[in-house]
Amino acid sequence: METETLIRLGAFLGVFAILAAGEIFLPRRRLTTSKGRRWLANLTIVALNPLSIALVYPILPVGVALLASEQSWGLLNQSSLPYWFEVLIGVVALDLVIYAQHVLHHAIPVLWRLHMVHHADLDFDMTTGLRFHPIEIIVSMAIKLSAVAALGASALAVLIFEVALNATSMFNHSNIRLPQKMDRILRLLVVTPDMHRVHHSVVIRETNSNYGFNLPWWDRLLGTYKDQPAKGHTDMVIGLSQFRNPQKLSLLRLLILPFTGYPGRVPINRH
Repeated sequence: METETLIRLGAFLGVFAILAAGEIFLPRRRLTTSKGRRWLANLTIVALNPLSIALVYPILPVGVALLASEQSWGLLNQSSLPYWFEVLIGVVALDLVIYAQHVLHHAIPVLWRLHMVHHADLDFDMTTGLRFHPIEIIVSMAIKLSAVAALGASALAVLIFEVALNATSMFNHSNIRLPQKMDRILRLLVVTPDMHRVHHSVVIRETNSNYGFNLPWWDRLLGTYKDQPAKGHTDMVIGLSQFRNPQKLSLLRLLILPFTGYPGRVPINRH
């Protein structure tokens, strides 16, 4: 478990540093609010989330994977597939679970209230990809633990998936300008910032698209893919229409937002 922590922390810090530099030297959009204030709120929430998980769960996904292997739980632990293929299936299947979970957070009103904290960000940069309400993180972890046990994913598959999900979430929320040709090629393999930014549009029909965090295929296969925002990436409005005042999006207000904020129109249920 110590090795897992070192790998995940090292990957996080490395990706964070690279993207932070990229956002300084190759910004895609001009920020509309105070970066210092946003980062203070967003990164404080990031720091709270591991504490929330530790208070609720005695075991994490890699631990569940090891336990499932010992007890022969899950579909993949009943198979005789080559190990490398089981790892591949595990990573891809878990990514599909996260896609489905994301859709549910837009479709179910109580989950949408939690998810609003992520979407209420008035700017779009890599810290947006880390800003999830602690209760949403707890709910998401329950889904992830259940999926790992049911699937019987190997510990290696889970570790690869966790590191990749964290890194790509920061990458596809980053405020980095990529050459158009590079973006088109990368979109075949991973969700890019321009692809996911559409999902953070204030326009509901655009919010209701591009749910993928890591692999870009699910949106294309399941009909939720939207290529570009109607107003273009530099002119589109980020966030939610009911939360436009930066002064009302402080750390404390973000933490109580699911319980006090107006949910607006839940995208999938209302459109």
